[in-house]
Amino acid sequence: MVSITAHIPEDAMSAGLLGTERPGHGVRIRDDGLIATIGHVVHEAEQVWVGSRSTVVPGVVVGYDFDSGFALVRPTLPLHGPVMEIGTADALSVGDSVTVMGSGGPERTIESYVVAKQEFAGRWEYLLEQAVFTSPAHESWSGAALIDSDGRLCGLGSLVIQGFEVKGTATDVNMFVPIDLLMPIVDQLCEHGRRLTPPRPWLGMLVHDDHRDLTVMGVYRNCPADKAGLRPGDVIIGVDDEPVAGLANMFRRVWSLGAAGVEVPLNVLRNAERMEFTVQSGDRAGFQRKGTLQ
Repeated sequence: MVSITAHIPEDAMSAGLLGTERPGHGVRIRDDGLIATIGHVVHEAEQVWVGSRSTVVPGVVVGYDFDSGFALVRPTLPLHGPVMEIGTADALSVGDSVTVMGSGGPERTIESYVVAKQEFAGRWEYLLEQAVFTSPAHESWSGAALIDSDGRLCGLGSLVIQGFEVKGTATDVNMFVPIDLLMPIVDQLCEHGRRLTPPRPWLGMLVHDDHRDLTVMGVYRNCPADKAGLRPGDVIIGVDDEPVAGLANMFRRVWSLGAAGVEVPLNVLRNAERMEFTVQSGDRAGFQRKGTLQ
């Protein structure tokens, strides 16, 4: 495990939500020093520092995958240490004991349990078919390693979720992104900085799902949704005249229309009045350090 500290410029699109100083963790996954981390730690970073217990060196982001949420970092100076064996989240079952490990030694390591494996939709236009949820929650989760009983890496920490229902009780849990989503595209990320499949259409807004309405909570200025006229408070009721129920359903409908650049017709309620908007979607990577959230 290594520590990662990223410095993000104030004009970065993600600065308002994620801050400009971001600490996290990473895992060595190759003998050449390649490190896997969760993407939001280094998203739009202008400086990255990678540390072991005794050494801190500069690093560079060599690849970022918006679909899975993973990023790859490489130290620019030697940073020696062991490589963690890669496992699979598919082999984990609800109830399994796991270890959640951050950088910094035993005090950053906790024993935990898998409490759920299920779909996760994030309001920032993000969807996992099956994330892994563990409890008790690690207090420093960003990029922390999810390790199975054989010491193999099964995922990286992305979130802490408060009030997650476990056997009828509201519990704080960590959400982990399965490492299975990263390993097939590692070479593409190293060579090209991104996966080679066509990018998904990106709208540039945050949508909250309260299990009743899909409400726009924020729109990035000068991004596709903003240019189309969407505003905070709008309620998304359909995509291309087909009703949507839940974030995951909405995202799948948008992505089914084609790759980035496709027109996305949205059906919206604004102050109880039905309205139609057509968003000229974009490639999320092309809008970095351009928009601020309104």
